[in-house]
Formats: sequence, structure tokens, C-alpha cells
Amino acid sequence: MKIYKLRSGIQLEKDGEYFHLPINDWDSFINDDKLHDKLTRLLNEQNGNSKGQLRTAEIAAPIGRQELWACGVTYLRSKIGRQEESKEAGGGDFYSRVYEAVRPEVFFKSTAHRVVGHAGHVRIRRDSAWDVPEPELTLFVTTSGKIVGYTIGNDMSSRSIEGENPLYLPQAKTYDGCAALGPCIYVPIEPISNDSLIKLEILRSGRNVFQGEVRLSQMKREPDELVSFVYRECTFPHGCFIMTGTGIVPSNDFTLKAKDEIRITIDSIGTLVNYVE
Repeated sequence: MKIYKLRSGIQLEKDGEYFHLPINDWDSFINDDKLHDKLTRLLNEQNGNSKGQLRTAEIAAPIGRQELWACGVTYLRSKIGRQEESKEAGGGDFYSRVYEAVRPEVFFKSTAHRVVGHAGHVRIRRDSAWDVPEPELTLFVTTSGKIVGYTIGNDMSSRSIEGENPLYLPQAKTYDGCAALGPCIYVPIEPISNDSLIKLEILRSGRNVFQGEVRLSQMKREPDELVSFVYRECTFPHGCFIMTGTGIVPSNDFTLKAKDEIRITIDSIGTLVNYVE
């Protein structure tokens, strides 16, 4: 099942059918260790009465009062990319070490204020010359630390700023329009398949200028492992979204430009589309 946060209420999807739920407290609704059971009960109460099509124009980012955290260097390609961008600054060894270390790289990414949803506009920093999207499986984790859902995340990153000095990571990662989430939260009975494919496509004036893909099985860390470190000394009264890192890194001669279209697809979840401004 999938749930969509709308500007008014919630839309539930099951097998291509959509049901409108007159629920306005999104944060309390999703922060439930038995979210799948609750959705099943609500679906049964609909008596099979589908409520038309998905209200695409009303879809909002599936985040409210939650924080958005992120993890880095969880794929080999990410480690190599970070080493390349920081080589001249002498920071390449940091990324090799964190890739092999017991403790992963986790960092605070954003609050809802700086996150856009499906069809929203992400931004590149004015003081950056090298910018990329990072397509990531994103976990929704309840207050208790249980993963109950998954969404698609776009972790916008300034490679020029981070590559200049690893200590500039917060500036490279956190700014207005620095992330996108959506279009829904996928709520399965079992954890998402390790064979799931993540695809990234970037269009410029309608022409494909980059495409890549990676399977979740190539992620070095387990989702529960990442959750355990984020939650180790932090509490999340409304739950938390956690980006799990990227395994798709464009070549060093690529950078985003204004008006580019970014399309991220993850099996079972859907496609998140954003535009660069």
C-alpha cells in the first residue's frame, strides 16, 4: 500500500485504486508502529469504494514535523566519488575510512521548511559550481525506531563545496530547496526487496543528459544499522526520515543547470520528479 499526503487529507492507494481519507493530522497518522495494520483496517472500511484517480496536483512532500537525516558513503561508488572530489584538498582518506568503519556517516539534512515534494523545485547554491542530485531510498522511522515505510529522496549536493573541505559538508548539503521527498510513503508488510532498482534520469530541454541505476543490494549498510546510529542519542517525537545514501554519482564533468528535470524511480515506490531552479 501507498499513502499520499495531500493539501487536504490523505490518499491511500492499493492495487491501482485510490481512497480518500479525511485525516488532517499527518504526523500522528504515520508515526505508528502498526501503520500497515491501520491502513489495512481503513481500507476494509472503504468497502471497495474507490474514490477516483490520484490527485496529482495536490500531492505534498510526505514530511511534517519530522526531521530529515541522511547517510553518506554507503555505496562503493559514493566512496570513490567523494575521494575524487576531495583529492586535492587532502580529504580523500576520510571517505575510505568511513566506508570501512563500524560507525557510518550520518548527518542532519533538513526540516520540512527546506524540503520540496513531487513536481517541486529543488535548488543549486549560487556559490557552487558543481552540483548533483543524489537519488536515495529514504526510510520513514517511527518514534520507537521502527521502519514502517519508504519513500524516494533527492539529496541535493554541492560537490564543489564539499570537495573543497570535508568540514564544509553542512554548507554543501543544507540550504533552501536542498532536498525532495515523495511522491508517497510505501508501506509494505515485509521490508522492501534488496533487489529493488534505483534509477536516475536527468533531462535538459527534453533531452537525456544523464542516466544511471543501482540495486539496493549494493548498499554496504543495512537500513536497521543506519537507524540505530541516528537514534543512538537522539529522540524523534514525530518520527524521522532517513536518507540511506546514493550509489549513483555522475561523472566529474557533469553539473546540474537551471531548468533541468530530475526523475528518480525506485521499484515498488514510484517516480519522484523535480525541477532545478
